[in-house]
Amino acid sequence: MFALIFDTHELDKPFKKVLSVHKTRQTAERVLEIRMARLGKKVWECDTRIVWLNAIAQRGDTVTTKDFSTWRPGEKIPYGELHPDCD
Repeated sequence: MFALIFDTHELDKPFKKVLSVHKTRQTAERVLEIRMARLGKKVWECDTRIVWLNAIAQRGDTVTTKDFSTWRPGEKIPYGELHPDCD
C-alpha cells in the first residue's frame, strides 16, 4: 500500500510518522495536493512524501527506512526520476 509520511530528512530521526495510507499512488498524490494547499506550501516545503510500505501500517504509526521504499516493486518509474535535468 502507498502512504504519505512526514519526513524531514534528518538522519538522526529515523522514525517517520504515517500520515495516511492509500491503495493507489494516484489517491496518495491527490491527498498530498490537498495537504500542500491546506498548508500553503510546495511539496519540498511540507516535509511529506509518498512511499510504498513494505509492512502493514495505519495512520499514526511510525515506520523506518526498512519499512518503505520510494517505488512499489515493479512500478514504472518516470523518466525524469531516473535522469537528471542538467547535462
